[in-house]
Amino acid sequence: MDARIDHVARAAARHDGVDPLDEATRMTLRLHPEKVAAFVEDAGFALLSGGEVTLVVDPDARGAGVGGRLLDALLAQADDQPAGQAAGQPLAAWSHADHPAAAALARSRGFDRVRELWVMRRPTSEPLPPLVVPDGVVVRGYDGLNPADAKDLLAVNAAAFAHHPEQGGMDAANLAERMAEPWFSADGLLLARSVEGGREGGREGELLGFHWTKQHDAATGEVYVVGVSPAAQGRGLGAVLTLAGLHHLHGLGVAEVLLYVESDNHPAVRVYRDKLGFTHAPTDTHVMYRRG
Repeated sequence: MDARIDHVARAAARHDGVDPLDEATRMTLRLHPEKVAAFVEDAGFALLSGGEVTLVVDPDARGAGVGGRLLDALLAQADDQPAGQAAGQPLAAWSHADHPAAAALARSRGFDRVRELWVMRRPTSEPLPPLVVPDGVVVRGYDGLNPADAKDLLAVNAAAFAHHPEQGGMDAANLAERMAEPWFSADGLLLARSVEGGREGGREGELLGFHWTKQHDAATGEVYVVGVSPAAQGRGLGAVLTLAGLHHLHGLGVAEVLLYVESDNHPAVRVYRDKLGFTHAPTDTHVMYRRG
């Protein structure tokens, strides 16, 4: 990664209280830099990868037209369809702290506000409901020596997130890259499988769903991804898997667990808020803008 990108990103994170580079962008910069069109200067940078724009300006240089200049250069480059962007693909951009300045710049360049992603948080000082796993189901950690686990995980993920713009495209290579990250723990990737003959020694069957947890640091855990096979929906497995993951994270000793949820996914928001004790602060909102 260009040292200037790292410097500006760190300065923005300290000032805004949120990292301006999400996980996918950091991984692409580190593992696949050829897929990123970058416009970088000491005062800020603009990145384009896979049709997504990342624009960050050093807090000390804001209000001087740096963002507009970088964005205009990037938009001109986008017309040439850089690597990772499909022909005719509309451009998207995230504002990771819902900045008014970002909203104004987006409007001025023809970007419309199209998505809100909420961060909801839960302190582990609050007790959790007990975990009750339904009969005929076993919940266990990922087995890296069992090739069926990876194969089935990819299949269920693709089916569960068929219409999700980020998660649904995970393939074997991306799965391997995520599992190579320092934070990955097989024990924290919980799989729910059907089982016959009792949980102890029973024969495992199809993968019904999964909950991939993530520990950011000693203090923070995350409900990273919860996916349930469409064939297994309606059985309450999403709630079971979520709770199983929360118990796992609590056992790690973190102080807080966070998750990301679409603001208009009202059933999920109600479950997280009313049944599991998560809360959302208005400032904890990520906004997507789209152009074209």
